Amino acid sequence: MADAVPLPGQRPRSNLWLESRYRKLRRGLPQTVFFCPRCKGDRRRKRDCPDCQGFGKLTRESVQELIGRRVVPLMQAKEGRFHGAGREDIDVLMLGRGRPFVFEVVGARNPDVDLEALRRDIEARSEGQIELQPFVRVGRARVVYWKETHFDKVYRAEVAVAAPPSPDALAAALAFPGTILQRTPQRVSHRRADLERPRQLKVLALTPMADGAYELRVVCQHGTYVKEWISGDEERTQPSLATLLGTACKCRQLDVEEILTDDVDGPRLEPPAAPAEA
Repeated sequence: MADAVPLPGQRPRSNLWLESRYRKLRRGLPQTVFFCPRCKGDRRRKRDCPDCQGFGKLTRESVQELIGRRVVPLMQAKEGRFHGAGREDIDVLMLGRGRPFVFEVVGARNPDVDLEALRRDIEARSEGQIELQPFVRVGRARVVYWKETHFDKVYRAEVAVAAPPSPDALAAALAFPGTILQRTPQRVSHRRADLERPRQLKVLALTPMADGAYELRVVCQHGTYVKEWISGDEERTQPSLATLLGTACKCRQLDVEEILTDDVDGPRLEPPAAPAEA
């Protein structure tokens, strides 16, 4: 159904797209609204939901909501839609220059706001949970670009080991040639097809920590499940860091250090070699 005709003196509605990057500085904060898996946030079903106790969500806030709560009312919009260039797990920080995103403002009556003042207001009200790069007005095509273009990523992890790896094993991990096979991890197999995917990966550093764990830095192809590469996920990832080190490994903390978009410096992966002709 078409939008209602504006009243005399009332501005017509318009859509706009705001591009930025966010840095997520608190663990436990999802990128988008984390609806309760049982009631899905439905207004009626959530009332007696035992999982969320009527809240409808499993977290009170998300990056999407921290931004939308300021953008939508200020621009007198109908709604806001968050389009991220991928996402990180809820317990993972997003550092470096941040993750690119486009915030789509739907049906704005007041689009001509001070975007820098808006950005500062969002950061201040987030109380240290997120930081934003300046907003830039873009076209709808940027949503497609960030959804369809894939980039290498640099991660930092703290890895707990069952036993100290040998010097030869550490050297083997650092010299690993780069191709792994990952079967869809158990933790997401209920919502994703059970497939085996090749992924490129290179260890940048593996440094012992004071408590016997190791600090890992690794650059990965888009779509690599880093936690599962570290543990092996019951041999669903081969070879894993646990395989290379010859001891059980567990990721106890993970951060995205950088998303290597074209304008960001960092260690790139070598493209996989083309298969030899028969």
